[in-house]
Amino acid sequence: MELILKETIDTLGEVGDVVNVKPGYGRNYLIPQGKAIIASKSNLAVLAKQQAAIAARKAEQRAVAEKQAAAISAATVTIEQRTGEGDKLYGSVTSADIASALAAQGIEVDKKKIMLDDPIKTLGTYTIPYKAGYQVNGEIKVEVVPEEREQ
Repeated sequence: MELILKETIDTLGEVGDVVNVKPGYGRNYLIPQGKAIIASKSNLAVLAKQQAAIAARKAEQRAVAEKQAAAISAATVTIEQRTGEGDKLYGSVTSADIASALAAQGIEVDKKKIMLDDPIKTLGTYTIPYKAGYQVNGEIKVEVVPEEREQ
């Protein structure tokens, strides 16, 4: 089944791409969700007219993603956590914790784009990949330090 993508889907392609998918995936997910339309002659003609606008929008969104990746790569996130014996954390640091720490610095990110395989459970400095989109990636520097205790 040939479809025209109306939005970028990481596993399929970008906006405006004509892709070939299994009929069930297209019929039951992509079309009802408004993520794609059937690649008929009339829809392909409309796509051809809109190619310039789509290309301009892609370039703008890629520039935004590159700017965000640069801001994230320049920032260092310090997260304080309670520790027990042997500097082992009581909890763990998740992508939500990293996203909220970045938000406190004025950098808004989607926690789903932080590629943290497993939660961080020990003190130290980590470099975590961030997928900004449009084949643009950045790295987040995360320092996990012990929480200062009041005596």
